[in-house]
Amino acid sequence: MTPTLARIDVHLFRAPVKEPVRAAFGSLTERVAIFVRAEDSEGAHGWGEVWSNAPSLSAPHRAQALADIVAPAALGRPLNDPVALWAALERRLHLIRLQSGDAGAFSSALAGLDLAIHDLVARRAGLPLWRALGGRDGAPVPVYASGLNPGPSALETVRRTREAGYRAFKIKIGFGRETDLATLAPAAADLRPGERLMVDANQGWDLRTAVAMARDLQAFPLGWLEEPLPCDRPAHEWAQVAAAAAAPLAAGENLRGALDFQSAIDGGSLGVVQPDAAKWGGHSGCRPVALATLAAGRTYCPHFLGGALGLAHSLHLLASVRGPGLLEVDANPNPLREALLGDLLKVTDGALTLPAGPGVGFEPDLGAIAAFRTLHLERRG
Repeated sequence: MTPTLARIDVHLFRAPVKEPVRAAFGSLTERVAIFVRAEDSEGAHGWGEVWSNAPSLSAPHRAQALADIVAPAALGRPLNDPVALWAALERRLHLIRLQSGDAGAFSSALAGLDLAIHDLVARRAGLPLWRALGGRDGAPVPVYASGLNPGPSALETVRRTREAGYRAFKIKIGFGRETDLATLAPAAADLRPGERLMVDANQGWDLRTAVAMARDLQAFPLGWLEEPLPCDRPAHEWAQVAAAAAAPLAAGENLRGALDFQSAIDGGSLGVVQPDAAKWGGHSGCRPVALATLAAGRTYCPHFLGGALGLAHSLHLLASVRGPGLLEVDANPNPLREALLGDLLKVTDGALTLPAGPGVGFEPDLGAIAAFRTLHLERRG
């Protein structure tokens, strides 16, 4: 008999931090994670994560949406084909997305459940997740340090993460021309042979500013310029910024739906496509996007900035498709990542060795972060 989805546990954690993570849209003053545990009718289980970092006040709503809307639609369904299950649930949730005007919450809730189900299926098969997803290459995966705050601390973080094994770095910009250029100049001058530097404007510019900044940024050897415009700006605006920039444009974390991604790929302005598997699609939706990106001659780089489980899933997803992309790893302190992973994902010479165990490769010890748990919801079929 085919196992069915029998139980879903939703755990919400909120951990204060001393130094906020700054971006053009605001600052993260706490680290938030929603971890999902899915269990089948024979007792096998898997783990996923729901994107919930900004604004953090949206996290309880997303947890509740998963427990009270997504879970009832998913419980009792067979788990022999996770992709077909995700597609069926996508269709099932379509009307509530439209009615509520809250597509993001339901998309991320379903994405986190999909990640957990793929982990469960891989664990049942005794396979590492990247191989269960179809990957064939178990070599270390290249990474970059992300979320570097603006100002003098950016250079300090580049040097700190370099000592930790990183060879690529992404700095937050979008804080005004003088601040951005003053942040980048010392970091770029400090680069060593073979190292890479990228920047992320977090949708912070209008077209005029983006074109002007793209020209100014030509002075730096950038690997890419990320989200210079809001994701909903028309294609002709993205084309103008791409024409002004020396570096490839990158985006995708704020797109939802296969058609949106295919339009972005076909539009030609993006050199780097960055779906977030905890924000939309899980593995079922994002792996086809990654393959379409590579088939079009572009670079696939998974976006992620959250807890331990989403990072591990992003690693396995990238490993399953490969290509020239790098894994995004948050350079900022986050106990919801560090307490669960320890040295499991240790960077060596710019890359991470894939975990050897089944599924994502580790069993999260929620006791290690119990002090940060603010909500636990359980639903059974």
